[in-house]
Amino acid sequence: MEDKSNIKENKEKTPAAENISALPVNFIQNIISEDLKAGKNGGRVHTRFPPEPNGYLHIGHAKSICLNFGLAAANGGITNLRFDDTNPSKEELEYVESIQEDVRWLGFDWEDRLFYASDYFEDLYQYAIGLIKAGKAYVCDLSAQEIRDYRGTLTEAGKESPYRNRSLEENLELFARMRAGEFADGSRVLRARIDMASPNLNMRDPVLYRILRATHHRSGDDWCIYPMYDYAHPLSDAFENITHSVCTLEFADHRPLYDWVLDALPLEAYPRKVEGRPQQIEFARLNLSYTVMSKRKLRELVEDGYVEGWDDPRMPTISGLRRRGYTAEAIRDFCERIGVAKRNSMVDIALLEHCIREDLNVRAPRIMAVLRPLRVIIDNYPAEQVEWLETENNQENPAMGSRKIPFSREIYIEQEDFMEDPPKKFFRLRPGGEIRLKSAYIIKCEEVIKDEKTGEIVELHCSYDPDSRSGGPNSGRKVKGTSHWVSAAHAVPAEVRLYEQLFEHENPDEIEGDYKEQFNPNSLVKLPACMLEPSIREAAPGSRFQFLRQGYFYIDPVDSKEGRLFINRIVSLRDSWAKAQKKHRGGHS
Repeated sequence: MEDKSNIKENKEKTPAAENISALPVNFIQNIISEDLKAGKNGGRVHTRFPPEPNGYLHIGHAKSICLNFGLAAANGGITNLRFDDTNPSKEELEYVESIQEDVRWLGFDWEDRLFYASDYFEDLYQYAIGLIKAGKAYVCDLSAQEIRDYRGTLTEAGKESPYRNRSLEENLELFARMRAGEFADGSRVLRARIDMASPNLNMRDPVLYRILRATHHRSGDDWCIYPMYDYAHPLSDAFENITHSVCTLEFADHRPLYDWVLDALPLEAYPRKVEGRPQQIEFARLNLSYTVMSKRKLRELVEDGYVEGWDDPRMPTISGLRRRGYTAEAIRDFCERIGVAKRNSMVDIALLEHCIREDLNVRAPRIMAVLRPLRVIIDNYPAEQVEWLETENNQENPAMGSRKIPFSREIYIEQEDFMEDPPKKFFRLRPGGEIRLKSAYIIKCEEVIKDEKTGEIVELHCSYDPDSRSGGPNSGRKVKGTSHWVSAAHAVPAEVRLYEQLFEHENPDEIEGDYKEQFNPNSLVKLPACMLEPSIREAAPGSRFQFLRQGYFYIDPVDSKEGRLFINRIVSLRDSWAKAQKKHRGGHS
């Protein structure tokens, strides 16, 4: 196994104390600033992002990634990527690879500092032997259920294991035989000897090692005992000379155990050289409305067929958001906006959607796409004529220039842009009514053609005003409605997927019963017969656009191939977050 014990120094990158006032303000940064002023850790700032490779990363992990890498960068420090791969029964190489891809895509680089808890398996084992020799660990034969029964409750102290006072020699022998594979899975564990009466249940002789026969994605079958997370994590931090170990609030009750593991043996007894002692700091995890953030629950959605995979665009996974069309810039902006807090709260998914709208508003080209086509024949337009009309690429960004779009006798408009018997405030097309076609002419509905059997409207016959085009004598003639359109002869077919929230309930974790009962059946709507303007042919998979009046869309790079386009709606144009903020400010922008 490669020895990565020599961790890079980063003292030369540390900002001078007088420049600390320019750093981002949050309570973790305040702690780091005080440490730097006091000269703690030799002026080093060294963080880590430590995912478990048992699933794909989600938007909550993005917050942790941005925080850990961002804090280090702001303070002239460095960040490790470390996989806490201590449970091979749930870990896969697929997850390792996806996590690295996600971190890189978000814009962060761990350089040569890629580590695994499995790098330290031998060191963790030797440290455990040191705990046994110090009388601070023992081999216990109680079953998992018996350990739970002996543990006690929040109001009642636990009972000591009958194996707690085994001799030093017997514990060392049994632990060595555990490693040698002489005992069945679950038959014995190594436990810390702390305090069965502790008010913190995590300190009541927690398990440090268990017997588990499962092939590890890196070490194969070399080991049949594996360290528990609460034991491996603080020591891995120490071995890597981490200064600030930032984690979410659910680990606050585990911090005494984190500290106990580090303090149980003196630094000189560590099997690797360490330069100091890492400090655990907890912050509020990200809870996003209308979704779940538990990897277990996300895995259930995948395995039970509610979604089409970890990268399904409905999923809150980073790969799912990327597949949907979100940008790394928008996600980083979102993580910055929600800030760093000490108390858990629910973040409205509308804020995440607002961030992607703001990011794409000035850089996504506009094109016309008809999602539910209705054929329109302009009877007085020459049958063989095609005009190439000029239209802007992005009204918010004139520097993006313009393009040419074809106009012909037959076009498509949206079905919802025509009503045979409309209400008063309907400003689209109606029998005898007029609308302006975007960057083209005014048309008037003359006749409605219906399917004789179903009564469904299948075609409109219209006339056009040839002088109503821009620059013509009637270009200033006022009509109340403007519609997007696509020339039928030039239209590019595509399947468009419309996405909504994954769940109907704002907080599916709070409902009684099975959270999956709140799964939104309309979270995915497929429109297989959409018609797009021909400029889409020039776009590569992975391109983003605003479809006029429809939202922001993304050419799916996975499914789009062999001339067939599959397009994901990233987000609609309706910005409920911005609207709510404007209302909160009293209507003033």
